[in-house]
Amino acid sequence: MPGTATVYTVSMMTLEQTEAALHRIIDALPPEVFVDLNGGVLLREEVKLSENRLADDLYVLGEYRYEHIFGRYINIYYGSMQRVYPHLSDERFVEELERVVKHELTHHLENRAKERDLEIEDELSLLHYYARHPLGEDNHS
Repeated sequence: MPGTATVYTVSMMTLEQTEAALHRIIDALPPEVFVDLNGGVLLREEVKLSENRLADDLYVLGEYRYEHIFGRYINIYYGSMQRVYPHLSDERFVEELERVVKHELTHHLENRAKERDLEIEDELSLLHYYARHPLGEDNHS
């Protein structure tokens, strides 16, 4: 239709709104997936860059941790998600948040089962990042 513009609503969810969404996501999942996740799922405010990055363009959105002292827990990085998804509507941002949470919970479940399928998939994604990065894989040390 001539003269009709498509309107996209984009907003940045606050830390508090993201935390509330995270609680809704967690509450909707079966309790069995949280067995042995003694540290729970933590929403961290900071931006975290991957230690494997070639430039400041590879963010850690979430990570599953298993440490002798602190046990098993998941960090979700609000700051990183805001950097990677600044253009998303609140609804799409929550969908990505849920995807990240489920990805990290899969790491937890695989760790408990002594499986590595998702770790291998993540390693392949990193190789694709190197292959398509302007700096190239040769510059990665």
